[in-house]
Amino acid sequence: MPVKIRKAEINDVPAILALIQELAVFEKAPEQVINTIAQLEHDGFGASPLYICFVAELQDQIIGMSFCYTRYSTWKGPCLYLEDLIVTEAYRGKGYGKLLFEYTLQYATSHHYKRLQWQVLDWNESAIDFYKGFNSQFDAEWLNAFIDC
Repeated sequence: MPVKIRKAEINDVPAILALIQELAVFEKAPEQVINTIAQLEHDGFGASPLYICFVAELQDQIIGMSFCYTRYSTWKGPCLYLEDLIVTEAYRGKGYGKLLFEYTLQYATSHHYKRLQWQVLDWNESAIDFYKGFNSQFDAEWLNAFIDC
C-alpha cells in the first residue's frame, strides 16, 4: 500500500508530538521538548494557525511529518520555514522523507513563497546528504542566535 502525504488534521496531533519527541531523542535533547498536545492543537488548528504540518500516512499510521511555518524576509518576502522533517526510525531509508520534502517544496512553490528554508545539525551527515540531493544551498556565513523566553 502506498504512503499518503496530506495536510495534518487536529486528530493527528498526538502522532505529531510523538514524532517531535522521537526527533528530540535522536538529536540528544529529549528534555527540551516542552510542547503539549493542547498547545499544538491551539497553535496549529485554532483561529490563527501558526504552523502547517504535512504527514506521511501508511495504512492509517502516521510515519512521518514535515512541520513548517511562514517567516518573512525583508529581502525576499514570504518564505516557508521547514522546522522539522522526520520519518519514524522503522520507516527511514524507504523514500518517505523524500516524498514529504517534495510535497513541502511543491506547497511552497504553489503558494508563492520565495524560499523554502531550514536548518540541519552539522553532525547529521545523513540529513546533509539528503538535502544535497535536492541541490540545496548551505550557508556557512550566518550563525544561529536565540533567547529562550
